[in-house]
Amino acid sequence: MKYSKIPTLLLLILFTISNLKAQSNSGTEADKKEVLDVIVKLFDGMREGDSTKVASVFDKEVNMLTSYTNKEGEKIISKGDLSKFLTAIGTPHEKVWDEKIWNTQIMIDGGIAQVWTDYAFYVGTEFSHCGVDAFHLVNRGGKGWKIVHLMDTRKKAGCQE
Repeated sequence: MKYSKIPTLLLLILFTISNLKAQSNSGTEADKKEVLDVIVKLFDGMREGDSTKVASVFDKEVNMLTSYTNKEGEKIISKGDLSKFLTAIGTPHEKVWDEKIWNTQIMIDGGIAQVWTDYAFYVGTEFSHCGVDAFHLVNRGGKGWKIVHLMDTRKKAGCQE
């Protein structure tokens, strides 16, 4: 009687392991490229000062937040506004706004994706700040991937490209 439980237990363990592996990150390399293309398009639009290009990567229900430490040492979470961001992008400025990213990680399951990446932001060639960008994207079908949530951290030192 005790030997009859071993095959059942073994099958249960194998099923659980394979099920966890299948759920962990189901996006194909092609899916990941589509998601990364959205992020690249955002930063290309910023460099070009093209608010229309930048607007095209965001969902109409986007939520934008920034985390930083103020001069008093307090952790602050600040809510952003897409329309103000787009106005700033589209307003002519002398120097290029260049956000460089590295250590980019992409996870996808079904119609949602998460992108986590280190970044450094430059105004022209002058370093401004660095941190992490955390994106959540949705794929609503025919419209492709859109950013629904963007949160970033900001600091003046401690990031390495």
